[in-house]
Amino acid sequence: MAGNSMAVFGIYPSSFDAECGAADLISAGFAAQDISVLLSDVRSARVRDTHTGGLLGGALGILAGVGTLEIPGMGAMVAAGPILGILAGLGAGEGAGLMSALVRLAVPEYEAKRYEAGVRDGGALLSVHCDFPSQVKRAKQVLNSAGANHVAASHESRSSPVALALV
Repeated sequence: MAGNSMAVFGIYPSSFDAECGAADLISAGFAAQDISVLLSDVRSARVRDTHTGGLLGGALGILAGVGTLEIPGMGAMVAAGPILGILAGLGAGEGAGLMSALVRLAVPEYEAKRYEAGVRDGGALLSVHCDFPSQVKRAKQVLNSAGANHVAASHESRSSPVALALV
């Protein structure tokens, strides 16, 4: 992830809504490998055992990489796309919750708290990597029109590690 890259985030009330948001991003020209999702409700994500090849359903199923993370204070989470590798790669040091991990990924603390609460309440965090300001603007439009809440953009960063155990 380049230093000038941005990520646009939004929280959806359910995995189905996030699936619609991902499909809309793909229809708008964003690459599936640039879209990430983080879900708290494994059952609603239609996930089989990811270690034996199970996938998320629908539009989320085409996202790159699917895995389960154990996030302190949140329990098991399903992640797909670049966020899986990023969160797993931040695995050094003492355990930290989702809010702390998002802050260390350059998400403003007030937004990170909202996203953590949304995921804890059964929602889905969706993000998309953007290289250009025009992509950021378009991603925000797509997420807003697809029903995302608290849509925001931040510079991508890989500072300060956090520990999240990959299950």
